[in-house]
Amino acid sequence: MKEQFKKFLNEEQDPKAIEKITSKLNDLLMKGEEVGYIAVQKKPAITVFPDSIVLTNKRIIICEPKNLGLSMDFTDYTWDNVAGAFVKENILGSEFSFNTNTDLSISIDYIPKIQARKIYTYAKEQLDLLKNPVIISAPVSESTIQREESGDEETVEEVETEEVTNFAEIIPATTPSYTETFEPIQQTQPSAGERKLSELSKEELFDKLQNYKKLLDNGLILQGEYDAYKKEILSYM
Repeated sequence: MKEQFKKFLNEEQDPKAIEKITSKLNDLLMKGEEVGYIAVQKKPAITVFPDSIVLTNKRIIICEPKNLGLSMDFTDYTWDNVAGAFVKENILGSEFSFNTNTDLSISIDYIPKIQARKIYTYAKEQLDLLKNPVIISAPVSESTIQREESGDEETVEEVETEEVTNFAEIIPATTPSYTETFEPIQQTQPSAGERKLSELSKEELFDKLQNYKKLLDNGLILQGEYDAYKKEILSYM
């Protein structure tokens, strides 16, 4: 903890005061709270136990040593309770002050000018963030971006592809049944056990013609083939 507060010793802060505050802040800081700046009072006369002011990303903490430095009083004000911050530069140091929403006015004087400017700037930044919070969007996955860029057309194409695929899978399943039921009639030599067209009755010839019409409707034979079958069958009816 002490290492991170060494950066606050570059602008005339009292090292002993910073060390005392550091040891106390170990138990004061809340989860996610970070110290932005520490300013230490510097009066013209020698001050053994100066007051200090700590600004974090959550609040302003006034540190006042008591009992010859053996104890310390802390008074804090959250940023949402701070109405405004001010700095007034005098001949000997500066005075930093702020008002609360309940009309309280808190000030600490004899702050070195550089330190006063730093805490004033930090206070203004925190108040601006409170009025205009930064909204961090949730990360968008790459798959979501791709879906948004492709739009609804991609979904339609997938559905159409699936339907065509399913239809293509149905046709081979139905083909054998037609192949087994209907044999081509243009044969010079009928196979064993097969009856010739001249031996069939009109009802059987009509059924055979209907079967060939089904083959045509399902795209399993061409129109020219069907016309030839039809002409030959009708010649026996």
